[in-house]
Amino acid sequence: MKYYIIAGEASGDLHGSNLIKQLKQQDTAADIRCWGGDMMQQAGGTLVKHYKDLAFMGFIEVVMNIRTVLKNMEFCKKDIQQYQPDVLVLIDYAGFNLRIAEWAKPLGYKVVFYISPQVWAWKENRVKKIRTSVDKMLCILPFEQEFYKKWDYEVEYIGHPLIQVIKEAKEKPVDKPLSDKPIIAILPGSRKQEVSVKLPIMLTMAEHFPDYQFIVAQAPSLDDAFIAGLTGAHPNVSTVKGQTYNLLRQAEAALVTSGTATLETALFGVPEVVCYKGSAISYFFAKRLIKVKYIALVNLVMDKPVVKELIQHELNEDNLLKELTLLLKDTTVRNRIKTDYAALWSKLGEKDASRRAAEVIYTEAIS
Repeated sequence: MKYYIIAGEASGDLHGSNLIKQLKQQDTAADIRCWGGDMMQQAGGTLVKHYKDLAFMGFIEVVMNIRTVLKNMEFCKKDIQQYQPDVLVLIDYAGFNLRIAEWAKPLGYKVVFYISPQVWAWKENRVKKIRTSVDKMLCILPFEQEFYKKWDYEVEYIGHPLIQVIKEAKEKPVDKPLSDKPIIAILPGSRKQEVSVKLPIMLTMAEHFPDYQFIVAQAPSLDDAFIAGLTGAHPNVSTVKGQTYNLLRQAEAALVTSGTATLETALFGVPEVVCYKGSAISYFFAKRLIKVKYIALVNLVMDKPVVKELIQHELNEDNLLKELTLLLKDTTVRNRIKTDYAALWSKLGEKDASRRAAEVIYTEAIS
């Protein structure tokens, strides 16, 4: 069978790579063409576009790059038509993938959406279009099934793919220590525009905690010179590449940009502060459109403020110092967070989401 998979971010690359591995087990003749990253390519997909060329975040950023976005979309449509897949698999990346689904379904392509767009956060009426353009919606968060039910749309909850990934990572021996000092992990994101805004604020903590080693997890989409330009002035700051999980296994605490990394950090049991800061105009629109109480996935799943979120103007040196001090020094706070993390793990379930997703997608391909 022929599979065309589209992922537009680092997290999608991770989940897409595990999906590809499972698809190849389900279908030994699987031919997979994909948009994603290095991990999907290494798993056996033929990479068409790298997510580093697609990752525009925020309203203003998208508008400024609209010509590139539209050009990518037209290229994608032509590539799908030339390839003629048995099934089109869309991994999150809602703004782009929902438009591809709306175009593909009327042309007769089977469409599976793996990892639901966050329509429960904003633009709920998108569900009407999803119902007509997506054959199968695979959800990874426990509350999403109930959300779709109120729209009379049947979806399948398959559990969160990070559970299996992190379970396997925890079973491996810990690599050699990254530092002789206790470690604070910094996960600033994978998009250059967000990292350039947030990382300098996160790095101000290095001066306040000279007895700790701050280690930045550099995304593969970011070049070394760019990261070095931001971190070079701090003697107790270093960088690792391709070692995020190794870093989290050794960290005492973490400063994490909003997104999948907040959930990864929680599942590794690391107390964290969640950081978000975008352009003023993007934040202005987001605040008026987004309906959820929290931005961190751990808080959304648990439906309470398990970890502190510092958003926009709240993300500053003083607030970050206060919250990081609590994580490092207050045993009560650390214990409370770790207890909630254990409950989070249970709530996300023990299903092998990647294997289940592959089973559903293969069934769609052959039906």
